[in-house]
Amino acid sequence: MYDVAKNLERMVQGIMIRTFAHDIVEQMAEFAGIPVINGLTDYSHPCQAMGDFLTMWEVKGVLGKLKVAFVGDGNNVSHSLLFVGAQLGAEVVVATPTGYEPKADALQWAKERAKKTGGNCWATNDAKEAVAAADVVYTDVWASMGQESEAGKRLKIFQKYQVNAELFARAKPDAIFMHCLPAHRGEEVTNEVVDSPRSVVFQQAENRLHIQKAIMLELMKDVHVGPLRPATTPEL
Repeated sequence: MYDVAKNLERMVQGIMIRTFAHDIVEQMAEFAGIPVINGLTDYSHPCQAMGDFLTMWEVKGVLGKLKVAFVGDGNNVSHSLLFVGAQLGAEVVVATPTGYEPKADALQWAKERAKKTGGNCWATNDAKEAVAAADVVYTDVWASMGQESEAGKRLKIFQKYQVNAELFARAKPDAIFMHCLPAHRGEEVTNEVVDSPRSVVFQQAENRLHIQKAIMLELMKDVHVGPLRPATTPEL
């Protein structure tokens, strides 16, 4: 990883990594002398969550005090929604089956940060409790990357966590539905919800473009790739 980082920093002004193991991103950031962006790992999906909160801001006009209910697997997307929501003073609740909760360290960090911003981050095994009076209802696929072999098992365990019309009705009347896509229609969400007027999944998809441009601009605006060799070439 050190060698790759040192090669890339001489060729480009920024690195985006979309990988599985989170430690690969951490090592690249440690060794590279240019900005490193986490495009996705098994632990977090920060660019996605930033695009999601941009979408919430566009639709709701506020971010602090919004109740965001994530229903499904306590995966990388749920972690990053907790992280960003805690920073912005939102209430983020993650509802999962027993044994599929967010990682303890991720939830604890979000809880501690939320205390300083006026937010509230918590987890439950009750989907109905999580969705009650929510401003945003969010779900994701039940079997993420690397979990393909568990798909059949998860399909049975997660049935009660499907976002359907009955569950969605427990949210506020003006609540919006979100999904990071692609969706497995008929599994984690029904067509009547994902295709409803209150679904903003394609606005989310568009905002992944805009937020990524903003991230790159902010991180790379002061980075310049200059000559790493001597300014003059010695005579041969």
